[in-house]
Amino acid sequence: MPGNVIEKSGKMYQVIDAEHKQRGRGGAMMQMELRDIDTGNKVSLRFGTEEAVERVFVEDKSFTCLYTENDTAFVIESETFEQLEVPLDVFGKAGAYLQEGMKVWLQLYDGRALSGSIPKRVACTIKEIHASTKGPTVTPRYRRALLDNGVTVMVPSYLEIGEEIFINPQDDSYIGR
Repeated sequence: MPGNVIEKSGKMYQVIDAEHKQRGRGGAMMQMELRDIDTGNKVSLRFGTEEAVERVFVEDKSFTCLYTENDTAFVIESETFEQLEVPLDVFGKAGAYLQEGMKVWLQLYDGRALSGSIPKRVACTIKEIHASTKGPTVTPRYRRALLDNGVTVMVPSYLEIGEEIFINPQDDSYIGR
């Protein structure tokens, strides 16, 4: 059920997590962690098992990112050449990794983007590296690096400025070169 979009009290929510709970003598219930589509706020709601919740039909489509400008991504659908302007916050913090020509996936409802995702592996170039701490250590040393998209990540100390590396945009972790 996570990832689904539901409508409750005139508002649309994306399901982040859902858990079925059984109370002692009482009836069972569903505890859901939801994200309000309009505001982006997280909400926790409980529903009785007899309570009706309407699932909203959303369309999953793939697009290609043309470019980003300010807080907006301009994307095109490759089959119909339909173009959309999508706020970067639809992609969450992964929006900082959007690149020209990158394939992205959007969940659409009535032509409006509800959520978006990008590949799990993104190529970035190291623009600046901060000095690492010196001293004997058994574990590999990492240091902070500023990438070409303005995001700072931790990378192994042997990497240099100008190298292209792969990053996981979900958690800003270094994957490899």
